[in-house]
Amino acid sequence: AHYNIQQMAFLGFAEVVKHLPFIKKVKKDLLNIVKKENIKNVILIDYPGFNLNIAKSFSELGLNIYYYISPQVWAWGKNRIHKIRALVKKMLVIFPFEENFYKDYNIDATYVGHPIVEHISNYKFLSKEELYDKFNLEKEKDILLLLPGSRIQEIEKHFKVSIQAAELISQKFKLQIVVACSENLDQNIFTKFENTAKYKFIKGHTYDLLKYSKFGIIKSGTSTLEAGYFQLPFIVIYVTNFITYFIGKFLAKIKNIAMANILLEETVIPELIQKEVTVKNIYNTVESFLNDNHKYILTKEKLNKIKERLGNQKASENAARIIYLAMNET
Repeated sequence: AHYNIQQMAFLGFAEVVKHLPFIKKVKKDLLNIVKKENIKNVILIDYPGFNLNIAKSFSELGLNIYYYISPQVWAWGKNRIHKIRALVKKMLVIFPFEENFYKDYNIDATYVGHPIVEHISNYKFLSKEELYDKFNLEKEKDILLLLPGSRIQEIEKHFKVSIQAAELISQKFKLQIVVACSENLDQNIFTKFENTAKYKFIKGHTYDLLKYSKFGIIKSGTSTLEAGYFQLPFIVIYVTNFITYFIGKFLAKIKNIAMANILLEETVIPELIQKEVTVKNIYNTVESFLNDNHKYILTKEKLNKIKERLGNQKASENAARIIYLAMNET
């Protein structure tokens, strides 16, 4: 590996602009490698801002381009669709509706399944008792789960209000707070946010926590789909810098940001965005679920459709097989 994907994990338009010199260096190095090694096929995965840019250069060099995990052109407008049709030999998509979307534009696309289904099916779950014992959790209390994201910028934007709201919720409903800390984050990052809340950090057991928690407060991202898959009622929060939000608001063609809601084609999970992310709003929204058992159960029932819609295919195996066959036909 010449670069680790974590080196490209920039959040928002402002961050991308700040790191443009590094991004240009990565592109130049990759193009030199392709020329030196006489590479004929390339597989692009996700990261459309960078990948669609370098795809043009790869195409000019005569490479066959395969794309796994589609750019969300259905969410951000169709201006990239013609570029994709001109550059990409085959698109491997992870949501069922994406296959028909691309085929409507005469792009060769195949639904291969979603990676989280494969990850969850291969995961070795602890029992609830084992989870509570392993981390010395209070056995008489259910878990209020916080998933604050995997990037420092995200933590700085919303963790303080999230944990303050969680403290109030935990007191009223006799819950214990658990923060599922991303593996790449030092939990000392969280200590600078002064608060009186009592909570536990747990790394490496997010799926166990999603399975056994009572409710979640979750930063917008893949975790919203995972929480939905486990039928965990939750709310989504999203805070970014003004420039990124303004541009995103202008470009977005869909009303929801949580993938769970997008897949369900309904706002099942409340979304609090930007200035809406306050202690009061988080508290009131969560309370509306925990005070209404009918609403809570109905939400779990609606979330069950996520598992049905994603199916049980092994995404990476399907994608690898399809790409391998396509390469051998070339």
